[in-house]
Amino acid sequence: MKLSRTVCPAVALCLSALAFQVSAQSGASAVRSEEQIDNQYKMDKKQCDGMKGNAKDVCQQQAEANRDKAKADAKAGKEKAESTHDAAKARNEADYKVGKEKCDALSGNAKDACMADLKTRHGK
Repeated sequence: MKLSRTVCPAVALCLSALAFQVSAQSGASAVRSEEQIDNQYKMDKKQCDGMKGNAKDVCQQQAEANRDKAKADAKAGKEKAESTHDAAKARNEADYKVGKEKCDALSGNAKDACMADLKTRHGK
């Protein structure tokens, strides 16, 4: 009986900490739109309205910091997506050039079929 009074709260505390950690990790990795970021900023600023003095200043600074970090994360995500696309395009072009050289070694219908297949595979 005494064991359950001690263990149950400890288990509950551990589970709640774990749930908080998982939700924080999944939220941090999600890239949000500019509109979502601005809406969150407005909500965060409204929470500061009931405060006074330094507490209000700190709250407003925290809201601005959260907004700035979210915008930086969104920009980094966009740049990563663009660079990934550019890299895939360059890989595709390089593979096409190699395939074209391989097809050049053939002649007649075999070469025509090789080029047609190559163009199909590389979207040319």
